[in-house]
Amino acid sequence: MPDATAGFAEQALDVRRPSAILPLEARNLVFEAGGRRLIDGIDLRLDAGCRTVVMGPNGAGKSLLLRLLHGLIEPSAGSVLWQGKPADRTVRRRQAMVFQRPVLLRRSVSANMHHALRANGFSRQEARDRARDWLAYAGLSGFADQPARVLSGGEQQRLAVARALSLGPEVLFLDEPTASLDPASTLGIEEIIQKAAASGTKIVLITHDIGQARRIADEVVFLYRGRVEAFDQALCFFDAPGSAKARAFIEGRIVL
Repeated sequence: MPDATAGFAEQALDVRRPSAILPLEARNLVFEAGGRRLIDGIDLRLDAGCRTVVMGPNGAGKSLLLRLLHGLIEPSAGSVLWQGKPADRTVRRRQAMVFQRPVLLRRSVSANMHHALRANGFSRQEARDRARDWLAYAGLSGFADQPARVLSGGEQQRLAVARALSLGPEVLFLDEPTASLDPASTLGIEEIIQKAAASGTKIVLITHDIGQARRIADEVVFLYRGRVEAFDQALCFFDAPGSAKARAFIEGRIVL
């Protein structure tokens, strides 16, 4: 995937960095809306050094959990802690999130990269250099001057992932980043994610795809009705899930 001009991006992903903001903990996390408790007292600790996959049936609270951990929404009760403390400006700048549907500005591909970098404090020259290198790494250099919103679905998602990684996050949240994409696009995005994980970026990824979960996960968080139904190392989870609901999910049965 990377081409010969992707220098900075390749270097960034070849250097393994220790985390300054992990572990990430949810303590008795609750979120209520419309009179319903959608996240119901979650306790969870995510450490550096492993790839975390979040799974569960529709409506289990997966996307809500990621938004709470990322800080996009405030919990109704409980807390989200980074190294034992609430998120501050430093923590917020050291994490990023990619959504199922890429959030792209009505600008060129290059301008989407440049805007995010400038908004996060990079100088004009740094932003220009990083944008160029990360577009090259994602195989999007040839689209730099095109409107971002005319790219294919797979190209848009590669842009979203590259844009997030260009900020140098220590933690990258991904909410079903390959949903509805073709196999080739899915593989390309997984390769970028795996390389980022190898560099020390903490990956927290939601997926419904059992195959993708097996390829990526070091550990699996299985949610059911807003609670953590199972949390285990990936091999244990897939070979001998400790929850009947998790077992049914893995076997493709409907989980009620």
